[in-house]
Amino acid sequence: MIQDTKLSGVLHVLLHMAAHQEPVTSDVLARAMNTNPVVIRRIMAGLKARGYVRSEKGHGGGWTLGRELSAITLKDVYMALGAPTLLAIGNRTEDPTCLVERAVNTALGDTFAAAEALIVARLGEVTLAQLSADFRSGLAGRDSSHSLERAHAH
Repeated sequence: MIQDTKLSGVLHVLLHMAAHQEPVTSDVLARAMNTNPVVIRRIMAGLKARGYVRSEKGHGGGWTLGRELSAITLKDVYMALGAPTLLAIGNRTEDPTCLVERAVNTALGDTFAAAEALIVARLGEVTLAQLSADFRSGLAGRDSSHSLERAHAH
């Protein structure tokens, strides 16, 4: 099954960005996500439109957070990414003529909708500040210096 890892990747780079005082370039973020800088700029555009990140052009420019970590939930980031599909399973056909398949679709559709609502609600309960605190507690037992490029050297 192919998984959409965009949300996980974006949360990852946002937390790295929070650990830096200076702007982080698309090139550095692309290396961290193992992708192309163009992909990073496309992803960050949705976050920028909602004020979660800012970009600065020119020498010394790059991406910075536009809000405090406590003001950004996982749901905020999920929605800024266009609310990607959460579940990889679905109905065999969307408009069946078979009454049995209609009953199956109704039951599954209701179940999928309820599951997605629970997931989205939970995403709204977790802030980037909470994730950062988890990261910081893990960092406390190690060398306290943090480098995005060193953490993602391949």
